[in-house]
Amino acid sequence: MPTLAEIRTFVSGLSDVGAVVALQEAAATRLIELDAAKRPVLLPGRIGRINTTITPACLRRLTGTVGQPNKTRSRFDFLLDEDSTDQLRRDPHNTRFTVPDGEKRYRIPKVPAFCIELTDIPADS
Repeated sequence: MPTLAEIRTFVSGLSDVGAVVALQEAAATRLIELDAAKRPVLLPGRIGRINTTITPACLRRLTGTVGQPNKTRSRFDFLLDEDSTDQLRRDPHNTRFTVPDGEKRYRIPKVPAFCIELTDIPADS
């Protein structure tokens, strides 16, 4: 593997704009790959918790199962477990979600992916 100094020398020797652009695109792609590797994989069926960045506040810290994503995988349905369903039902600040009395597990639609923290251990670990 070349050193950083060798890479800089190589890049400074490029005289073709197209070659520099191709190198820049390759570097940007690699940065995206490295960033994605650090994030947990949200898949339907994973167990998680809604974090404290979400609004409305009545959804904060509720737990359940990750459901189906939207087309861009930026939002997921989130199926609350029984305790969180009951907590949402009884929350006096909840004015948005009507949880029927007989409902054991309530589905919250379109929870932003960045608001879901996974609490289970993935099978490949």
